[in-house]
Amino acid sequence: MRIKKITEVMGTKVYTDSGDFFGEVEEANLSENKIDGWRIKVGGNVMSLIGGAKGVIIPHQFVRAISDIFLINKSALPSPDSDIEEIPEDLI
Repeated sequence: MRIKKITEVMGTKVYTDSGDFFGEVEEANLSENKIDGWRIKVGGNVMSLIGGAKGVIIPHQFVRAISDIFLINKSALPSPDSDIEEIPEDLI
């Protein structure tokens, strides 16, 4: 197994485990020297689900694999009526 540096993951395309394009990795959120979550710039059909936000933070527990692509659980997708953690415009 090859270990990737966090900087190698930036800009990687993010897909759900069902094959839907989700977006692109922008940043890793660290807490006590561990990855807590990932800031994802949203793209594709997911934008309609999140009500105009340009990005979301996905907790690391939803990540299934990191390689040439970034694979997340489909359950990480917000439902239309859920409260999601949106990224403020000035941080994008």
